[in-house]
Amino acid sequence: MDELELLKKHWKKEEAQYPHVSANAIYKMILKRSSSIVKWVFIISLMEFGLWTALTLFFKGSKNTAHFDKLDSDYLLIPLSVIGYVILAYFFYLFYRNYRRISVTDNAKVLMENILKTRKTVKNYVLFNLLFMVVSFAVVLYIEFDQDQALINRVQAASANGEVFMFYAKIILMVAGVIAVFAGVLLFFYWLIYGLLLRKLNRNYKELKKLEMLS
Repeated sequence: MDELELLKKHWKKEEAQYPHVSANAIYKMILKRSSSIVKWVFIISLMEFGLWTALTLFFKGSKNTAHFDKLDSDYLLIPLSVIGYVILAYFFYLFYRNYRRISVTDNAKVLMENILKTRKTVKNYVLFNLLFMVVSFAVVLYIEFDQDQALINRVQAASANGEVFMFYAKIILMVAGVIAVFAGVLLFFYWLIYGLLLRKLNRNYKELKKLEMLS
């Protein structure tokens, strides 16, 4: 049993004698826990960014990336990367700001509002990463069809044989399957890590609502 549960039990036993003191003690405990959770959201987001950056550098010299580097893709990939980094930096700033706001909160109502803002920020962050992944796949696919001569020849051959529709259908299904797998892995990771933190934060929010009703 954690400290918060012990304080709640103690409060129920003595609420008639010391209601305000006990409520304040519980509030401080919820504040401490909420601040710690939001701090971990910020830290894990930075660790995640470091992980993806490390993986990108690790696969930089692979056969597939070497093939792609030969194509003229900088005019699309550089702006896409810059936009991605700028938006990620903005989310890191929001996570840090949420942490600082919660750390200095001095009343339950404001803390509840900051918890809701943090939950919304995390959900938007997850949504952005999923959308950015889909857009990145689409951009890579466009570059391949536009510049990869071997792929262009296959499209032309399929068109000459009257099978261009089936050819594109197979490509679309294959890419959709790959995207679905990557999205599934990403969602599972986010559910496992950020979902756990948000569930804890949601429990704190519910406890605060009870304190507001009893105050």
